[in-house]
Parts: sequence; structure tokens; C-alpha cells
Amino acid sequence: MAENSAQEKTEQPTEKRREDSRKKGEVARSRELNTLISLVSALLGLVVLGGDLAMHLAGQLGSGLSHSALALKDPANVLVTAADATRSAIWALVPLFALMLCSVFVGPMLMGGFIFRFEALAPKLEKLDPIKGLGRIFSVNGLMELFKALGKFLLIGFAAWLFITTYLSEVMVLGLEPIARALNHSLFLIILCLLAPRSALVLVAAMDVPFQIFQHTQKLKMTKQAMKDEQKETDGRPEVKSRIRSLQQEVAQRRMMEDVKTADVVIRNPTHFAVALKYGEEMLAPKVVALGQDLIALEIINVAEQHGVAVFSAPPLARALFASSEIGYEIPAHLYVGVAKVLAYVFQLKQADSSIFIEPPSPEDLLPEEDLS
Repeated sequence: MAENSAQEKTEQPTEKRREDSRKKGEVARSRELNTLISLVSALLGLVVLGGDLAMHLAGQLGSGLSHSALALKDPANVLVTAADATRSAIWALVPLFALMLCSVFVGPMLMGGFIFRFEALAPKLEKLDPIKGLGRIFSVNGLMELFKALGKFLLIGFAAWLFITTYLSEVMVLGLEPIARALNHSLFLIILCLLAPRSALVLVAAMDVPFQIFQHTQKLKMTKQAMKDEQKETDGRPEVKSRIRSLQQEVAQRRMMEDVKTADVVIRNPTHFAVALKYGEEMLAPKVVALGQDLIALEIINVAEQHGVAVFSAPPLARALFASSEIGYEIPAHLYVGVAKVLAYVFQLKQADSSIFIEPPSPEDLLPEEDLS
């Protein structure tokens, strides 16, 4: 039971899984929305451009019917006349066709954006499997498609019946009207004929869009194990992360050892802790440039001795500095007095004349009583 539950797709898809699916061209799509937008665009085009289009076609029809019988006896003249009429009609329809062409891209842009992938054009042999084909037919998606087809058939059929029963008499008298009036009247009836089923398709699209989004999300859902694998892939394997941290620590340690060479004093305890301090006139307080424990402390001491940096043994002060200081920051205020005594001692040693050298007294009472306790 535990293994089965682990393999169930119960987890919501991550952004990475959605993005990977999108790169493959797999996004939620609704054919009903695309159809509705295309038909509505055609309807709007007829409403806006229909008057001029009807007048143009009426003129073409009148011109075509006004040729004399003598002119029609010449085949070459007939072909030229037909070609001119066809060319003129096509140019008149170009704005409507351009509007419908642009509307084809609106639906995909509203749902998932426009994506073109050559992989989607590649043939997939699994689609030829009849067993999988039956599975798709009797799946939830197949049943939904069947339901939509029946719904569209009933709605459009009802709209067509309603239109025919209401406007049949007007359709029958179109042949008795003058050409210009008949064309305008026909255009009006065509718009009504398109408007009725389009309003029915709004309901179908309103049901199909959320269903397609829901179905796409269900398809992208992940198992718990898949979530863990993706997390590991995203964050990196533990051994790789450990290696990166190790390299970062090595780089930081090398940089710290370089800073030891510029320090004024290294306070140690005597081998377990070592803290390198630097102080200049522009600083408000001494700054920690390096600190370490055990082997790192020994390395700090060795580097300091090799480059002539003073090393002062003060175990309590070294422990206090190590416990309360950070590299790159000034020392805590409660250690100012003790560190100032050490720095004064070190500076006196550096400034003493070797020929008449008298070693200054070693500083004492380097820590406040509360730190000693």
C-alpha cells in the first residue's frame, strides 16, 4: 500500500515541470475557444466590412450580368472578364480574411501563449497502437469530447431550427428584391444566422476552457518520489554540494592567510586558538583579519612568524576574541582595553632602538573581571 501511494500522482506540478512541459509544446488548449474566437471575428468582420463588401459584390454582379450577347460569344473576352471579376472579389475579401487569420492566434495566446516546436510535428508510433487508441476514446477526455460534440450538435441544431422558423419567409422573398437590397438583406440574415449558434458556442467554450486547464494540471501532477528527485536535481546532489562548500572554504582560507601577512599582531592560546588583528589610524577599532582553531591556528601562527608579524600569547584574551569576533569586523567593545594594551606593547617593540633595546613590560589584566569569571 505504501509503494502504491508513493507512485500516485498526488502532488501539484512544480514550476520546473510546467516549464519543461511548455518547452515540449504541451500546454492547455481549447479548440472550442479557438473556434469561437474565429467565428466571432468573422461575424465582427461582416458587421464592420459587410456594407462595403455587399456594395462591391453587387457592383461586380451587375457588371457581370450587363455584358451583351455579342461580347459573350468571344471566349477570350469571357475569360478576361471572369479573371477581372474574380481578382476584384478576392481583393475585396482580403480584409475579412486577414482578420480571420489573425484571430486564429488569439486563442492560443490566451491559453499558454504561442508555442511552436518541431518536436510536435514528429510522428509518434504509439499513436498507431489500437489498444492505446481505444484507451483514448474511452478516457475522460474522450468522453468529454463526445459530450461537447453532442452539446454543440444540439445547441447549433436548435439555433438553426429557431432561425429557419423565424426568418424562412424573409429568405423566400430574397429573389423578388432588387439586387442591391437583396444583397444587404442577405448580409443581415447571414449575420443573424452566425450570431445564433455563436451564442450557443459561448456556453460550450466556457465549460471547455476550465476543463482543459484542469485536465492539463492533472496530467502534470507528480508523485512524491518525482518531487524528491526533482528537488535533488534542482538543489544538486549532496556530494556535489559538499565538494563546492569544501572548495569555497579552501578559497576563503587562502584569502585569510594572505590577510595574516598584513596583520599587526596575532594573539594566541598558545596553539588552540589564534586571532590576527589589524589596526590603522582610519579605523575606529582593531579589526579581525583572521581567526582559527587547532590546525588553522597553527597555520596562522606559522604564516605570521614567516612574515614578521608579532605573535603574542594571551590565552584568556585569545579565547574571548575567538568566541565573540568575526572575520572582517571590529572587535567587541568590552575587549578594547585588553587589545589596546597588546597593540601598545607590540608597537613599542617595533619602535625600540635595537642598540639600546629595553623590552617594555608585558601587559597584564587584559580581560575585564566578568570575562575572567
